Amino acid sequence: MSFAIFTDGCSNLPGAILKDRRIRTLPCTYTMDDQQIVYNGDIESFDVKAHYDLLREGKLIKTSLLNTQLFLDHFRPALEEGLDVVYVGMSSGISGTYNAARIAAEELNEEYTGRRVRVVDSLGAGLGPGLLTIMAADLRDDGKSADEAADVLEQEKMNLCEYFTVDDLMFLRRTGRLSTTGALLGTMLGIKPILRGDEEGHIVATQKCRGRKKAVSTLAEIYQNRAVDPQNRRVAISHGDCEEDALVLAEKIKAIAEPKELIFCPHEPVTGSHVGPGMLGLFFFGEGR
Repeated sequence: MSFAIFTDGCSNLPGAILKDRRIRTLPCTYTMDDQQIVYNGDIESFDVKAHYDLLREGKLIKTSLLNTQLFLDHFRPALEEGLDVVYVGMSSGISGTYNAARIAAEELNEEYTGRRVRVVDSLGAGLGPGLLTIMAADLRDDGKSADEAADVLEQEKMNLCEYFTVDDLMFLRRTGRLSTTGALLGTMLGIKPILRGDEEGHIVATQKCRGRKKAVSTLAEIYQNRAVDPQNRRVAISHGDCEEDALVLAEKIKAIAEPKELIFCPHEPVTGSHVGPGMLGLFFFGEGR
């Protein structure tokens, strides 16, 4: 193993994948009712219903970026083991975490002159960076160096398609993604937006659907039109406590073109708190984002 692979809990990867692919996970934190909660990336022990029910009840959750010291504390032991480091994190367009990791990498690359620390801005969130992290494990297992793997990820992230819909527009309003007027009007009209991660890692609206059923079908249509060679690629679906809709989407995806591997799990609590209950996300590789 030529390098250690790091991601964080916001990459949403199931524990079995993290263990089997030897991926190291940094913890994320969020605050609810002045209580700080540490999420270590263990999606299997995450009580998805309880968390999203609290959001439905109006509980406010504040999330925190990962700081530079946390990266130093986790990366340094791997370097001491004689390993290089590749970290895949969420988009710099929605979080300052990438910049904190970059500062840590610069410091460690000066301190450990014989080693390499590479930080990859995934331009995404959730299972988007998760898919890139698994790709890093594939490249490591194929004998690639940290630099070679990171260079491939920098290219492939520009083909990473991340599309999602939400059930309650007011969560997007709270995070500044939508005006209060637009959120209220859209809610009254039953509008369900389709959003995506753009080329700069920002969340942008791409379509508006009338009703939930149409939104789920539209996600499948986007996959049909945009996925490239899905039979040999991984596809991922995550949901904010709406498993029934996620299962419908999964069946539609498999009917169009069964992927090499379909990762299916609840959406983690940190970024999930910004998109709210009913979030349904689809992640795959196409030609361009």
